[in-house]
Amino acid sequence: MRRLLCLPLLAAMPWFAACSSAETASCGKLASVPIDHGEIVAAERVRGGFHFNWRTALIGIPGFRLPASCRVELRLHPSPESDIHVRVWLPEAQRWNGRFQGIGNGGFAGSIDTMSMTVALGAGYAVAATDTGHEGKDTDGSWALHRPDLIEDFGYRAIHETADVGQRLVAAYYGRDAQHRYFSSGSNGGREALMEAQRFPDDYDGILAGCPAADGTALLATHAWIQQTQLKDPAAWIPPAKLHAIAAAMLAACDTLDGVKDGLIEDPRRCDFKPESMQCKGKDGDDCLTAAQVHSLEAIQSGPGQVGDRLLPGFEPGGENSDLYKQWITGSRPRTSTGYIYSLEFNRYLIRQDPGWRLEQFDVARDLAFADHGIMGQVYNATSPDLARFAAHGGKLILYHGWNDPALPPQKTIQYYQSVQARLGTDAVQGFVRLYMVPGMEHCFGGPGPNSLGQVPGGGDDRPGSDVNAALHRWVEQGVAPGAIIAAKYPGDLKPLLAPSRSKPEMTRPLCPYPQFAKWSGHGSPDDAGNFHCELPQN
Repeated sequence: MRRLLCLPLLAAMPWFAACSSAETASCGKLASVPIDHGEIVAAERVRGGFHFNWRTALIGIPGFRLPASCRVELRLHPSPESDIHVRVWLPEAQRWNGRFQGIGNGGFAGSIDTMSMTVALGAGYAVAATDTGHEGKDTDGSWALHRPDLIEDFGYRAIHETADVGQRLVAAYYGRDAQHRYFSSGSNGGREALMEAQRFPDDYDGILAGCPAADGTALLATHAWIQQTQLKDPAAWIPPAKLHAIAAAMLAACDTLDGVKDGLIEDPRRCDFKPESMQCKGKDGDDCLTAAQVHSLEAIQSGPGQVGDRLLPGFEPGGENSDLYKQWITGSRPRTSTGYIYSLEFNRYLIRQDPGWRLEQFDVARDLAFADHGIMGQVYNATSPDLARFAAHGGKLILYHGWNDPALPPQKTIQYYQSVQARLGTDAVQGFVRLYMVPGMEHCFGGPGPNSLGQVPGGGDDRPGSDVNAALHRWVEQGVAPGAIIAAKYPGDLKPLLAPSRSKPEMTRPLCPYPQFAKWSGHGSPDDAGNFHCELPQN
């Protein structure tokens, strides 16, 4: 079924443009665009103006000014079981910036990120996104039970199909192809970003992969192993009440390694804090750890270590006193953390195909090998270091990861970057890849550090050199390779991520291309990026 609507939303309000018959016809013609193994189910002309979103209103952003647009809903069926929901939003021609933007998904997907689509549309992008072929919460893996086609859609196929159909609709609507094509997302979306560069190198010209879950089977094995460590002994679980003392001890030991006391650990790998130093000397309390809890903290920070042919690192010190760390690592009580939920769902439904499987059964070496050799190892892991075809067509890739991330170990992104260097050579990689490690940033954004760097397409800062998406555009479109990017810490975090001009930053800091780091000059405020310079670490 196909339908065409010219929506009469708030038509009496003066800031809404009229829906002309010519524009309506242009949107309507998309209904006849041939779609391989799929169909257009709606093509709707939506008037421009003020868009209200109650979710963003809760964090102080009441809405967005949006251009009039043609919004297309599609269902794609590349396999017998596939039912991939795709949305493509196309701004009116005079408001189009000439770019096509792909948007990814977090967790196990299951919904379309309309928030990021809205921001991108407001900035003039033609934008497309997908639910990856199933509906549900991003922590729910039950959709994958005995459905290998859906697992393949989730792993890589839906994102590629979305890029293909989205760009086809762009050409049909505007009468020409997009001048430049970008993909930007984080977490599982960062994995999707790398999957595009590796498997479909011609889909996009520029790719921004934030906090990517690239080595997915290994990342979920790390969470399973850490959660299992805290469950083996009832006394091993670390209650949230102790996290403040842990963070304070970490910062006391390692905050000034970069020469400035700022509540951040610039490179936590240099932090030589020993968890046993927090072991209770007498009675247990919130300011110390029992012997079993010391072992748990060591496991959280070390990870499983060497497992087979790869290293599985843990989570870096310094971010323990945050709600996100509690959410992902400890939970409010045992078996409630997000790390526990994801690793249980992943193994039950996407790996073992057994709803009765329990985390207590997990063996890191056996189960990681089982996952790698099954369908998930084939369609989920985005670990290929061979980006030669992506580079050959002029593709540019920017990676970033926060050192305080409690969801995905930051060192896994460094590992991937180094694997590409080993495969293609350091000089060649400098021509098309950059990595930025962000001190104090949590999972893709947030945290006590400079976490606003323009991660959302169209939601960046106006300050020169402060928008990572703009840096990617300059690299692709003008050949200007990015150097340091000035990131900021704002009050409220989420609000300036989408509308930074409405807030004054509390701190700015240069993010240096890895392996460089930001070194304080020793003079001036450490909250001012102008008092830092990038330099290579001393061996």
